Parts: sequence; structure tokens; C-alpha cells
Amino acid sequence: MIRLRDIRSKAIGQLKEIGSDSPGLDVDLLLEQALDLSPLDIMLEPDRQVSEAKEQVFQDLLRRRLAREPISQILGQKDFWSLTFKVSRDCLTPRPDSETLIEAALKAIPDRTKPLKILDFGTGSGCLLLSLMSEFPHSTGVGVDLSPKALACAQENAERLGFLDRCDFILSDWAEKLPSSAGFDVILCNPPYIGQSEKPDLAPEVHDYEPHMALFAEEEGRREYKRLAEVLPNLVAEGACVFLEIGHKQGVEIVDVFSKGGAKNIRILKDLAGRDRCIALNY
Repeated sequence: MIRLRDIRSKAIGQLKEIGSDSPGLDVDLLLEQALDLSPLDIMLEPDRQVSEAKEQVFQDLLRRRLAREPISQILGQKDFWSLTFKVSRDCLTPRPDSETLIEAALKAIPDRTKPLKILDFGTGSGCLLLSLMSEFPHSTGVGVDLSPKALACAQENAERLGFLDRCDFILSDWAEKLPSSAGFDVILCNPPYIGQSEKPDLAPEVHDYEPHMALFAEEEGRREYKRLAEVLPNLVAEGACVFLEIGHKQGVEIVDVFSKGGAKNIRILKDLAGRDRCIALNY
């Protein structure tokens, strides 16, 4: 038997050595999973004795984290907005920065009773679509992705969270399989926007474990915005709101792309860290 505090202290030190941004939090999450403990248990019972079998379960999880596998993929889930989503290597892990799009949509559409038609391009886990639908109980939604495995993950999340009867999922390259007269009231999108030249700078957790088709775009990350600017005008209802995630250095260029495409009232919105993170616009 070994004390919980000793397991925790050693593991935090190991994660610090590989450059983890949050070694204490990572270790606590793995301990909760492996030992079936609550955060309060870890805080109040540091001298709890841990069996060899339970410690081995924890060490197996820790080895995956030491190999730089994201904590969300090890646990198989990630909290986003007010919901918990299943995640895997087949889709991007939901990130707090992306909540900027949900906040922007709620500010732009204060009436929660509206029967909105919502489209989520590149839906991945479905986090954007399902989070916004959770705030508008009379809304319906469509999630589009080019990855069958990502769509399967989104559909599973929709079923588990109780939204499957209100949304559909379509395998498509942007609007290829969508009717031109769809008339969506809200469009959300977190497109691939990392330039190929930026690959060497990415952390292993991103470069080695997340789907490249959801990360990288040609023309130094600008290509998919140009494609979206071409198709969005044909998909929107009058007065529709569009919210697009952007890289924090891309704002001015992306505004120009959509301005030339006929968009109106274009705004750059910042995330909690004060960085440009979202383009909001209307048609």
C-alpha cells in the first residue's frame, strides 16, 4: 500500500518534467478516474492508502499522459459550456476559447424562445451546435462534417444529451450536400485555420493526437474562410447571424474576406484572454 499524497507528489513532478501546463490538475483528474475518488476526497484524505491494483490503474493512465496524450482523450470526455462531451482522436477536443462563439450568439439573440434553425459547419464533437441548442429549447440543428468518425461522435453526444430528435448530421464538404434554400438563422463554424508552416510549433498534444484535417488549412490558414464566404450567402435566412472562430492574428484579413463576400456588420470578438477569437457577421 502507498499513500495517496506520495503517488500524487511523484506524478506531478513527472508531468512538470515533460512541460505540462497543469500538472496538478492533470494528476488529480487521473486519480479521480483511476481510484474512483472525488476532488474533495483527494483534498481531505491525502494519507488514504491506495492498493497496488488501484495504483497500477493510475500508473497506466499516467503513462499515456507522459506520452503527451491529451487528458481529455485519456478520460474520454471534456466539459464545454454547461455540458460534458465524449471526445476521441477523431475530433477536436472542445476548448474554452470556442465558448466565445456561444457567448456571442446569446448576446446577439437574447430571446431564448425563438425557434432557430442552427447550422454547425465542421461540427466535430458537436460541442458548438449542442451547446447553443441547449440555450434555445425550440431550436433545431444540423451538424456538417467531412469526417464520418467525427459525425458518429457528434451523433452519440446528441443522443446522450437528449438532442437527437432535434438535429441531423450530414457528411459533406461544407455546403456540398445542403440545399441552397436552407434558410438557417444561425451558423457556427470552427474551421481549420492553422497554417502549414505552424506545424512545428504545435504541442505534441495537438500535433500528434488531434485530426489534422480539422486543424490545418492552405494559404496559411485562410483558405477555408474564402470557401465559406462563397457558400454562406446561399444558406442564410434574412438577418441571419454567423459566428466563426479565427486564429488570434487573422482578424483583419478574415474581415476583408467576408466584407468582399457581401457580409454586413462584421465584428471581431475577443476571448477571455483578450485575444481575437471570433468573427461575427450578418447577411
